[in-house]
Parts: sequence; C-alpha cells; structure tokens
Amino acid sequence: MNTEKRNYRNAFMLALLVNVVLLAVAGFWWWKSHKPAPEDKSVAASPQSSSQVSMNANAAPASETPLAPVQLTPQRMQSIGVKIGTAQWKTVESELRVTGSVDADERRISYVQTRFPGWIRKVYANATYQYIGKGQPLFTIYSPDLVTTEQEYLLARKNSESMKTSTVTGVASGAQTLLEAARARLAQWEVPASEIEKLETTGRVITDLTFNSPASGYVTEKNALPNMYVQPETRLYTVVDLSTVWIYAQVFQTDLGRIKPGDAAEVTIDAYPGKTFRGRVETILPQVDMNTRTARVRLVFANPGLKLTPGMYVNVLMKLPLGRQLVVPASAVFHSGTRQVVFISHGTGQFEPREVQTGLQVGEQVVITKGIQAGDALATSANFLIDSESQLQAAAGAFIPPPPGAGGAAAMNAATADVTLTTEPSPPHKGENVFRIKLLDNNGSPITGAQVTVTFFMPAMPAMGMSAMKTVVNCSDKGNGIYEGSGELESGGTWQVTITAQQNGRTLAGKQLNVNATGGM
Repeated sequence: MNTEKRNYRNAFMLALLVNVVLLAVAGFWWWKSHKPAPEDKSVAASPQSSSQVSMNANAAPASETPLAPVQLTPQRMQSIGVKIGTAQWKTVESELRVTGSVDADERRISYVQTRFPGWIRKVYANATYQYIGKGQPLFTIYSPDLVTTEQEYLLARKNSESMKTSTVTGVASGAQTLLEAARARLAQWEVPASEIEKLETTGRVITDLTFNSPASGYVTEKNALPNMYVQPETRLYTVVDLSTVWIYAQVFQTDLGRIKPGDAAEVTIDAYPGKTFRGRVETILPQVDMNTRTARVRLVFANPGLKLTPGMYVNVLMKLPLGRQLVVPASAVFHSGTRQVVFISHGTGQFEPREVQTGLQVGEQVVITKGIQAGDALATSANFLIDSESQLQAAAGAFIPPPPGAGGAAAMNAATADVTLTTEPSPPHKGENVFRIKLLDNNGSPITGAQVTVTFFMPAMPAMGMSAMKTVVNCSDKGNGIYEGSGELESGGTWQVTITAQQNGRTLAGKQLNVNATGGM
C-alpha cells in the first residue's frame, strides 16, 4: 500500500514539473514576441545615412525622372548622330485603315409584283444574276380580271365616242367619266402606258400582258415560272442596281470620334491590283458589336464597270482632315515613362528638355498640342543619348552652363584639384559600401575643410521595368585630404558617379566617372 502511494506521489511530481517547464517556455516566447525592436544603431552612427536618397524613399519613378539642360560639343553631336528639325504649322489629315465588305445600295433594289392574279405565260428573264436593262421584258401574264377590265375600257371608250353628240344633259359627261374610271383602273394595276395605247389603237383585248423591268441591274431573285399562278403578294423578281454600292467598314469604337459624314474614303481590292475606288462616308450606324467592339460605318461608292460586287472583302482607307496643326517629326518626341519630351536646341550644342502633350501621329509627323511653339528647333535623332546625359546632369545637381565649346562632361572634369575615389570593398557591391575621396590641390598638397559630395546615379530603363536609382553620400573630412562616407547601392551594374568638392561656396573640383558594382539587379 505504501509503495502504491509513493509511486502515485512520484508521478504527480513529475507531471507538475513538466507543466512548470512548459509554462516557462511559453512565457519566454511571449516575452520575446512582444519585446520592442531595437533601433538600428548603424544608421544612427553613420552621419551620412540621413543624406542618402533611395529609389524606394525619395527617388522619382522612371516616368518622373528629373531632367536638366545639356551641352554637347560639335564632335560629340556628330559622333552620336544628332539632327535638328523644326516645329511648324501644317494642314494635315490622319489616316484610318480598316477592312470592310461590299453590299447593295438598299435604295436601288426593285421588287417586281403584279397587282392582280393570273397565270404566267412566257418568261424572258429566266436566270438569277442575269443583267437586264430598264424597260426590257421580264415575263407575260394572262389574267381574267385584266381581260374583263380591258373589255370594260373598250366598251366605255366606244360609248364615249357615240355619246359625244347626245343632246341629253349628262349623258356625254357620264360616258366620259366611265371611260376615265376604266383607264384609271388599268393604271392602278400598273399596266404600261404603251400597252394601253396598243389597246386603244387595235381595239382588241390584250390577253398576254408584258411586264418590263423597272430598273437596270442584276436579277438576284427569280420566282417566275411558265404556267405558274401568281397572286399580288407573290414576289416574282428582285432587280439590284449596282451602279452605286454601299461598303460597310468595321471601325473600332475608339476611332469613331475621328469620323464624320462626308469624309473621303478609298478602297483597294486584291482582285484589281493598283486600282483605287474613291467614295465618301455616309453615316455611322448607331450600334457597336459587343464581341469585337466595332461599329459599322457606311460608305457610298460609285461603281463604274460594276467591279464592286456584294460580298467582296475590301481594304478601306479613310482620310480624316485635322485642319491646321502644329507638328514635329515623330522621331523628335522621346517617350520617357508616362511623359513625352522633346529637346529644344538653343544653338552651339545646348539642348533644353521640354515636356509636351502630343496628339495624333500623322505619317512621319506628330501633332503637338502643348509645350512648344512654331519655329522651335529640336533634336530629331539621338534623343535616347541626350536624355541619358540630361538625367545625369539632373542627378549631379543644379546645372551650371559650361564654357563655350566645352561639353558637359569636359567642363565637369576640368578640375582645379586632383580627385581620387576608392571604395571598400573594391569594387563596390550591391548594399552598404564605404567611399573615400582623396582631394589634393594642383601642387599635390591635401585640401581640408571642403564639402565633398558623391552622387551615384543609374538612369531608368523602362523596357526592363526599372526606375531610376540615385544615392547621395556626403563625405566627412578625416584629415590629410581624406574624406569618407558610407552609402547603399541598390543594384549591381554600371553607376554614373559625380564627385563635387566645394569650399566657402566655391567649386574646387568636379569629376564624372563610371563605377561598376557587383551583385544582381
């Protein structure tokens, strides 16, 4: 019995000890997760870190990278192929190329039906797509109702002739009224005037009445057959006049605002190489296809030679007048992120970046709606290289025009003191680095008490989805002409480095060079 109590007591103590340990571990982890994060002493210890400009914090995105004026020597302009153009006012028109299909002009479609029942006797137009001229015979028809009306007309005409000499009041006029009524009935049944004249001339009933084509065109529908009984609602023929046709062009809804009725249009067809058909825009149909987001634009074209036939697939070119606009060569506009920039030439190799607003591109030219004036000279080639130089000048700080005849880089590197850059590690890498500047005067003596700034800049690369990166390091004087500072490079690759040294507001030296950093992008 004592043994059982002792075993129970041991088990209880062991369980209690395990629970205490578990509670201690849980408490430790709770305390660690709620402990305030320590401050980054490395940042506080470095006086230069407050002046660093990182891509994520203060650097402008690629679409808003600052630009500055640049100066190029004639040799530099020739080597990179700079060409100069001029902004000017011109009367321009834009072009819209779409596809379309030919259709019949609905206003030139004729239907042939009789106004009375009867039997078709003879058919002249006996095939679909047979061309027939206006007034040519289509078929003949026998109708008992028509024969009866003709007999009534002949009788009324005979009575009218005999009653002309009657002295009884109202007899002559009544006979004439009956004659006119019979003739009007024949006209309402669309009996041709030639047939009525024939009826009057011969005085005999016409049993087989000939129906003629009401228009010139192609027979696209034929339901008339010999000995067929027809009613007035029976459509016997459809004749389509193709001397003028419609063309339905498929236009995206984004382009509909550029089109208006009356605009000129041209059509070409693979079947007739080198031949151009000319027409005009008639109307824009008020319906957009929800699948293709296109609307049909109806064009009207004359069709000499009947070469345009319904169902043809055609290429449509619409010329849309824009009036008098300020235009520049399309190559003069540099698309940098979300903005468009041109580089105004002030002569002697000086170029000023200018943001502009563009309109439509018309051939090799672009409409400018805001930003420049007519007569402004601007670079039309090598804009990418000029833009890179402009970004570099902006990264280096405020632009100071160099002496006449000197390029921007040459003026910067025309130092009044000797500047040497070393890094730790060497070469620098992606991440934190230490930069040392050795500053000596022209006699080789150390320069102290200067303000030395090192600017690292990597231009934006929109094609790779990379924004511009910039880091500025202010170096402190360590004595004996040595200046030191630390900064973080956010990417490996080639950095454009600008070193400036100033003392009492006077620039002692400036230098530009490229530094390759290790590490990935």
